[in-house]
Amino acid sequence: MLRPKIPTMPQPTGLVTPPARVVEPTAVLHQHTTQAPAPAPVVSPAPVPARPTVQLTPGAVIALVGSGTAVVLVVGAVLVSMLLAVAITGASVAICALVIRSLITAEGKRR
Repeated sequence: MLRPKIPTMPQPTGLVTPPARVVEPTAVLHQHTTQAPAPAPVVSPAPVPARPTVQLTPGAVIALVGSGTAVVLVVGAVLVSMLLAVAITGASVAICALVIRSLITAEGKRR
């Protein structure tokens, strides 16, 4: 019936390198060598910063504070509006549920 097709491995095209030779390990002779003491570390002066320090002017600080305040106000307004939309939707669903329940109850009492 339904049998999956097994893909065949494509044959390489172009220049093919021969397989690598297997290298057999040889015995390692342990020789005692004396190591010279490590040289004393060279103390260099304090590193020079790669970039110059940013200096803000009073106008730039006021602009940054103003833009940050604007961003906070916009994000706050969006979040409050989303919360208000959820609250209004929940209240309307609750009112609809009460109306439907009262209609069903009134229908049952009339019979």
